[in-house]
Amino acid sequence: MEQGRRRTLRIATAASVLLPLAGCGGVLDPKGPIGSANLQILYGSLAIMLAIVVPTLIGAVVIAWWFRASNPKARYLPNFVFSGQIEMIVWSIPIMVIILLGGVIWIGAHQLDPYQPLASSAKPTEVQVVSLDWKWLFIYPEQGIASVNEAVVPAGKPVHFSLTSASVMNAFFVPQLGSMIYTMNGMQTQLYLQADKPGDYDGRSTMFSGDGFAGMNFTLRAVSDSDFANWVNSTKQNGPSLDRAGYETLERQSENVRPFTYREIDPALFHAIIMQLVPPGPGPSDGSAPAVRSTSEK
Repeated sequence: MEQGRRRTLRIATAASVLLPLAGCGGVLDPKGPIGSANLQILYGSLAIMLAIVVPTLIGAVVIAWWFRASNPKARYLPNFVFSGQIEMIVWSIPIMVIILLGGVIWIGAHQLDPYQPLASSAKPTEVQVVSLDWKWLFIYPEQGIASVNEAVVPAGKPVHFSLTSASVMNAFFVPQLGSMIYTMNGMQTQLYLQADKPGDYDGRSTMFSGDGFAGMNFTLRAVSDSDFANWVNSTKQNGPSLDRAGYETLERQSENVRPFTYREIDPALFHAIIMQLVPPGPGPSDGSAPAVRSTSEK
């Protein structure tokens, strides 16, 4: 019985350690140039910090061993107050860490500026993103179509996201592709990303925005050029039209919405959302309003 309890305790301890790392799998498995650069910064910062942490831990063990009661060679200095050499070591090491980490952050922040286009001979695919309660709207201005909770982009080519919020502040993040960026009502942010290979990549909202936050996820599908063209042509043949009236319906609060598409769009809709020419969404309820009914599909 006691052995079984110990085994259970070990399993629970291991799970408690590994569970927080489960959510980092996407970040640690980059599939694009921005994600790879972010991972390099993460590993570089970790190496700098370990260069301090590891010697400190070793030093703590060595000091405890040397000044053990049974060691007659250890000098006992009860009146010791100050040492300039020790102070220099104690303060110089953290200062060096701050300088090194600051340099990594400074260089990385400029090299990975989300507004900076990616180096590529291919023209970026333009995608306009709107965060709503509680779903994501992706507008393709050049193709004249839109989709909800699913973004389809060509693999191996940069994508230029223009982002805003139709409700409260939110955050757009595709962990395997790179940088997270905020969406704000009445404002526009920009982000360049690229998926090196075809695949489905999980996207999510990373800022709490109310009751439906847990289900405010989307899929970014990177496909070949021919598959992207086929998707565009297929989308233009099916689904409703996203005009002002259609947008007012979409803007209503809903949870766990399955992906669907619009065959055509109002080309001025994204600008109208940013300029608040269409009323913004109500945002999270304070509890006084009736509960929002979840929807499984549109």
